[in-house]
Amino acid sequence: MELEFSGAARQVTGSLTILRACGRTIMIDCGLQQGGDEAEWGQELPLKASEVDSVLLTHAHIDHSGRIPMLYKDGYEGLVHCTGATEDLCSIMLLDSAYIQENDAEWQTRKALRAGKDPVEPIYTVQDAQRALQGFESHEYNDKFELFPGIQARFVDAGHLLGSASIELSVTEGGRTRKLVFSGDIGNLDQPIINDPEYLKKADAVVMESTYGDRKHDGHMESTKQRADEIRKIVEDTFARGGNVIIPSFSVGRTQEILYIFRYLYYNENFSVPVFVDSPLSVKATGVFSRNIIGYFDEEAMKVFDEGQNPILFPNLITVTDVADSKALNDRRESSVIISSSGMCEAGRIRHHLKHNLWRRECSVVFTGYQAPGTLGNKIESGAQSVKIFGEDIAVRAQIFKLEGISGHADKDGLIRWLEAFDPKPAQVFVVHGEQETALKFTDTIRSLGYNADCPSPGDICQIAMN
Repeated sequence: MELEFSGAARQVTGSLTILRACGRTIMIDCGLQQGGDEAEWGQELPLKASEVDSVLLTHAHIDHSGRIPMLYKDGYEGLVHCTGATEDLCSIMLLDSAYIQENDAEWQTRKALRAGKDPVEPIYTVQDAQRALQGFESHEYNDKFELFPGIQARFVDAGHLLGSASIELSVTEGGRTRKLVFSGDIGNLDQPIINDPEYLKKADAVVMESTYGDRKHDGHMESTKQRADEIRKIVEDTFARGGNVIIPSFSVGRTQEILYIFRYLYYNENFSVPVFVDSPLSVKATGVFSRNIIGYFDEEAMKVFDEGQNPILFPNLITVTDVADSKALNDRRESSVIISSSGMCEAGRIRHHLKHNLWRRECSVVFTGYQAPGTLGNKIESGAQSVKIFGEDIAVRAQIFKLEGISGHADKDGLIRWLEAFDPKPAQVFVVHGEQETALKFTDTIRSLGYNADCPSPGDICQIAMN
């Protein structure tokens, strides 16, 4: 039995690990490379689609799911196993990703033709994504199912995103059984809406993420009220200056968490300001969250639901899908909160809102999630004096905030807490899904705690001991 590490090995995005066992080849995640990872590694799959027998998907974020349509385009005929909420989210996210691929290819083709070059083909199309979605098969949390003879699987709540999971595999070869756990993205504690991560107890080998493996979340907050009070102060101070609050937000997960907080402010603190969600995907994702409440929402959110309210909707929320309405937001005289994607400011309508507001001292930009190196969001968050948006130099004069309290990832302490739940210690720990320096630091940290840990590079193949 062996593991081959491909995407998100000493990288943050493009998660893809290959398990070969019992004569089968299984992909765990199949995500798109993003930011600097894409520039360095591209999007090519590490093996032929005909070689893959099954795909297990931890959650719907594109850096974990985004190459699945490529796999089907190349001839994959197997299934994609995931939770029901993950399947529901992928039904909008993969189609949206495919639409972006088609539009990008069309734009690049126009440039190529003008330069006398060949047309550019998208890495996959909407039709490829639709075909891929037909191959999804969903499972409930903690239900064991036979993937193949000798391989049993179970999804366990990872507390990172609606439907997110860690994956437990029991593999029997040569009369011996070994248990492998793939962490997926491990959630932060006390996140709005979703449950805390569930801790597993037994594993012979663990593949775990390390996104925040070298740091702790500053000012970790344990209540919705504390999170709400911080956001309220930013909004009040910005509105007093006559500015807008711009929140770059991932369409799926983070946007709904922010809406949950504004709903709390509206109903519990009588705080009503215009809140715009300007992203067609975010609007669709909010609908998915509204349909996947029972079995996925935490106790606090379920109490709101049981009282007859939707935990993420409120009267002063305005959703925007039309392009003309989106443009009109930047002509408003009244201060507004504008939540828009993408979360790392790499594409989408957020770039237009930043162009119109980033140079204004009275405005604020609030980051609520990880900003990968090389992205526009990372440059702004890291203190750049100016950035290029649509080829134009834009001064960074707005106040910049980062809310660690609603990070979707566990920090260093949270990762260690998750790992230490295994008793006894796993015989092997493989550290992935982190910037190279971060992943290496976290590997050293857990080695100092007595774990046999490795930080594989892309292409590394590691044997899983069966004796």
